[in-house]
Amino acid sequence: MRNSFAKAVGELADSHSELVLLAGDIGNRLFDAYKERHPERFYNCGVAEASMTGIASGLAATGLRPVTYTITPFNTTRCLEQIRVDICYPNLPVIIVGTGSGLSYASLGATHQSMEDIGFLRLLPNMNVICPADSVEVKLALKDAFRLSTPTYIRLGKKGEPLVHTTKPDFQIGKGITMQEGTDVAILSIGTMLPVALGCAERLEEQKISVKIVSLHTVKPLDTELLQDLFTHYPVIAVLEEHGIAGGAGSAILEWGNQNRVDLNKLYCFGGPDRFLTACGNQNEARQEIGLTAENITAIILQVINKI
Repeated sequence: MRNSFAKAVGELADSHSELVLLAGDIGNRLFDAYKERHPERFYNCGVAEASMTGIASGLAATGLRPVTYTITPFNTTRCLEQIRVDICYPNLPVIIVGTGSGLSYASLGATHQSMEDIGFLRLLPNMNVICPADSVEVKLALKDAFRLSTPTYIRLGKKGEPLVHTTKPDFQIGKGITMQEGTDVAILSIGTMLPVALGCAERLEEQKISVKIVSLHTVKPLDTELLQDLFTHYPVIAVLEEHGIAGGAGSAILEWGNQNRVDLNKLYCFGGPDRFLTACGNQNEARQEIGLTAENITAIILQVINKI
C-alpha cells in the first residue's frame, strides 16, 4: 500500500503544483521518483512529527496543499494536539497519511501498533477518516481527499497486502463499495480486513448463507444511506476492523444507530480487545491472538444465525 501511495502522490503532484509532501524521516527511497520530479516540494521534517504537522498547517494557510506521511502512531497520537488545533480548528486542507496502521507493525510492539487512531481522529470536528482496503483504493482515496479540500486522515497498511479489486471501483469518500451482493448477512469491512471478510463469506456460503460484503472505506463521514438500507433488510450485520473495539468504525455505527433508532441488536462488532498486545509476532499471528481471523469470525456469525 505504501508503494501505491508513493506513486499516487507523485502523479497527483505532477498535475497540481500546489501539492507538497512532508515526511517524518521515513520513506526517503520510497519517494525518490517524487523528489526527482519535484525536489522543491518535498520536506523531510525529521523525527519531529508535531513540528511537521504545524509546518503543514502553515503551508496550507498560504494556499498550498500539504500531505504528511509517516508511521501511523507517530503521525496521529504523537501530534494529536497539533492536528486538533492547527489543522482541524481552522479547517485547513491537510491530508494526514499513516502507514503501517493497525497491527501491520505487530512485531515492533505497542509503540508502533495503532489500534486507537480511528477513534482519536474521528472525534475531531472537520476531520474525514478513510481506511482503504488495498492499493487500488489507496490511489482513489488520495485523489478524492485532494478534491475535498478539508482535513483528511488516510489509514494505510504497510506492504504486501492482497490486491482485492481487479478493476477500478466507483470510489467516493463517504460511500461504501459493495464487493458482492447477498441476502442473509451483511459484512462491513474496514480497511485491510477485506480479505478476511471475503474469507468469511466463502465459509458462510458453504453453509448456504448468502453474504453481502461492503468495503466501508470511510469511517467519517459514514455512508448513512447504506447503513439505513442494511438495518432495514438484514437480520445480521457484522463490522470487521483491525482497531480497538472501542472508538472505531463499529462504535461510529453504534452512535449513528442510537441517534436513528435502528435495531442495534442486529450489529456485531469485531475488533481488538481493550489491552496492549505484548507478545511478539507478525500481523497474522497478532490477528490470530485476538480472534480477527475468518475462521473465528465465521464461527461467531454462525452461532448468531442459529439463534435467530
